[in-house]
Amino acid sequence: MIKIFKTNIEPRKRLRMIEMIISIILCVSSILSVGYGLLEINAHVDNTQFIQSLQMTRDMELEDYSEDNTICDVTYTNGDKQLVVSYSYEDYEKLEDQTITAYEYETENGTKLYFDHQNINNQDIQTAYQQVKANELTQVFNFGIASFILMISILIMMLFAKLFTTYEKIWFVSIMVLATIISVIFPEESANGVNGIIIMLLYLLDTFLNILCELLISKQSRYNFLVSVFVEIVEIVMCIVLMYRFATMATTLFFWLPIDIISYINWSKHKDDEESELTVVRKLKGYQEVLVIIGIVVWTIVVGYFISGLDIATDFYNNEILETAIIYIDACASAVGIANGLFIFFRLREQWIAWYICAFLEALINIISGQYVLLVLKLGYFTNTTYGYIKWSQYIQAHSKEKQAQIS
Repeated sequence: MIKIFKTNIEPRKRLRMIEMIISIILCVSSILSVGYGLLEINAHVDNTQFIQSLQMTRDMELEDYSEDNTICDVTYTNGDKQLVVSYSYEDYEKLEDQTITAYEYETENGTKLYFDHQNINNQDIQTAYQQVKANELTQVFNFGIASFILMISILIMMLFAKLFTTYEKIWFVSIMVLATIISVIFPEESANGVNGIIIMLLYLLDTFLNILCELLISKQSRYNFLVSVFVEIVEIVMCIVLMYRFATMATTLFFWLPIDIISYINWSKHKDDEESELTVVRKLKGYQEVLVIIGIVVWTIVVGYFISGLDIATDFYNNEILETAIIYIDACASAVGIANGLFIFFRLREQWIAWYICAFLEALINIISGQYVLLVLKLGYFTNTTYGYIKWSQYIQAHSKEKQAQIS
């Protein structure tokens, strides 16, 4: 018996050791990547040499500004050389020339800097250098941020190992590994004056928190609502930063945050008699499903029409038709999200069907918007939704048989 016990324990210790080593490697990688990036960006530039003046052409496709914009960034290019000039909206309205004279400078380490004026000072040089380096090192920062979040993911699975099955651990870590890879391959560009590195950080946090929340829901754990509060906060910040998906932002602010708190209380009152960590779940009736579908259609049309009529300025999209399409898709996603929130509150299995629809609609938005790292999150949604639906169905079926046995 002692020998058998030892052979069972040793693989667990070995696995723990491997997890710890991987976590340490990821932590060191994160520190080195972010540290290197910060040192490069903040390096002091001493000597800068003027190289030449050249003509650059205005890239009109990147411009879609209105009077709501206080700062309008105009991009000028010449081959692979690029100059971004920030104008006030008043000055932007007066722009007529399609070209600009740019002045090229080179630092001691060979970094090319471009200005719209020749009499530059040290502050101009340092600011331009930081912007250029931040763009060059985007993938380094993304790797550092993603490595840190991946380390947290592994530590959660390790510290709470008894709460998760082997499948759940593999699923959770796999999604985060894939998100890490995508974040490095497809870095985000800056939008609305916010650097792409910050946007990618929000995307990765959104992915991490959402799949953790999804996993806890599939396990019928009321603690999913505590994680969900952080999900809502991150998604509100994303909507503000990118100046988009205002239907989702309003739904998150006025519906999801309150429903998370109320749902936690409600789920706490309906614990399973045999396993206190589980919550009793059930399914919807036919006529209730019809009412929900009608509500979703009406909400989509009304909210989509209202928001499409607002003049909201963002440089995240460059096509008005595309922006309008996303507004209606977002309105539909928010409607399904509300139905989903109510299904979760009432502990109904149909919330998984709502997750399927919501994940599909959001995946459309992500593809159109080029938010490829968030497609990893949708992959996580689709796989875990199937897993959760099966688990809840098995629970409902098993407990309905128990009730029938008790009645007979």
